[in-house]
Amino acid sequence: MSLAAHEARVAHDLACLNLPGGDWTRPRGHAEGHVYDAVIVGGGQSGLGAAFALLRERVSNILVIDENPPGCEGPWDTYARMITLRTPKAITSIDMGVPSLTFRAYWEALHGPEGWAALDKIPRGDWMAYLRWYRRVLDLPVRNDTRLALIEPLTPGLFRLALADGGSLIARKLILATGIQGGGGWHTPPMIADALPREHYAHTSETIDFDALRGRRIAILGAGASAFDNAQHALAAGVAAAHVFVRREALPTVNPIRFMEGAGLIPRFAALGDAEKYAFMASFFDRNQPPTNDTFQRAAAYPGFELHLGSPWLDVAERDGAIAVKTPHGTFDYDFLILSTGLVTDPALRPELARVADRIARWRDRYAPPSGANPLIDAHPYLGQGFQLQPRDPADAPLLHGLFSFNYSALISLGLSAAALSGLKYALPRLGTAVADQLFLDDRDGFIADYLRYDEPEFVGRWERQAEAAE
Repeated sequence: MSLAAHEARVAHDLACLNLPGGDWTRPRGHAEGHVYDAVIVGGGQSGLGAAFALLRERVSNILVIDENPPGCEGPWDTYARMITLRTPKAITSIDMGVPSLTFRAYWEALHGPEGWAALDKIPRGDWMAYLRWYRRVLDLPVRNDTRLALIEPLTPGLFRLALADGGSLIARKLILATGIQGGGGWHTPPMIADALPREHYAHTSETIDFDALRGRRIAILGAGASAFDNAQHALAAGVAAAHVFVRREALPTVNPIRFMEGAGLIPRFAALGDAEKYAFMASFFDRNQPPTNDTFQRAAAYPGFELHLGSPWLDVAERDGAIAVKTPHGTFDYDFLILSTGLVTDPALRPELARVADRIARWRDRYAPPSGANPLIDAHPYLGQGFQLQPRDPADAPLLHGLFSFNYSALISLGLSAAALSGLKYALPRLGTAVADQLFLDDRDGFIADYLRYDEPEFVGRWERQAEAAE
């Protein structure tokens, strides 16, 4: 089957599901211009999936905005440096139960069933190509090169979105589908930021000129999967040495996500109580996610690779034109540092939330663990069952009504549903229902009044014998 023939199959499947159907929402007006029922911030896999979830709810007065140029949304063509995705190839995500929209169906249209059988994991570039195709075949309304600068509440349930270019949008609902960093910011340890000029280090989330590092020595801090992604990428690009430093005495070997995928924990995590969620995620953070076997072996195969276990960085400093990294096992010199040090989640770190961040409930406001607080968990927003941001003070509920955090900050409240590719198949219906329910309940009086006034005849039959007797 050709891709064109497959796209005809997609169109037929959508027509069979009567998608997109006619909108039921009630139009709003505003002096500043068009009012969208929902604006989705982020045009990556979560944002595109959120748009389709709303279309399935017959909500089409929507817009997706993304700060990147077309085709560069999300991490896949920017800072993601793995060769293949880490998730199993058979996991479905943003197809919303439409078989022809799955990655497998897309891949088989290009490479046939034999090609799918031969595929081990999804290549990163092919996943990005699939996202571009998904956007195109569904004709999703995406505006690129558009960055949200500030969210300004107007009236309860209505927001002005100030854009970086000076423009603005008006929306009833705002969905922050801003990915892994969208709930806070990437973390650079002060020990490094305070000691070194900025040109001597980069976070794995940033653009790195690996060509300029050809023949140089780099050190990578962190045990996460991205540390090894960057090590193999750097070595393939020609760096002379890539040394990974890990605080732990041994690399993690167990990936808890694999258990969660098979045990029903991802779709039903939201049903747990707060104490169970807190304990679960404390364990999740402690376990960490190991590198994939293929990524580790690819990095380890280079003669310039070195793994330093039990080696936290005690100090870094410039010395004789090099960067000296001090560990419990000695001091080593490098030309450049790469930090795989993760992120910090806290709404206060997001500039677009500056007007409302102090009104948003965090986990520390709603739950106190008997075993002691975990600051990493406590700073996460405490979300509703449909990804709604919740108020710290009930009086602020109208201010936040209509704000949805569909990014990594949902991890504690709703598990991996919106924080991992394997969770999107469960998260998207939950989000779509929650947004549509709010739109409906906001206008319930009008819907009920219209129902009570409704008197359009449908039955037009006439019982002839009764009519003759009456004559």
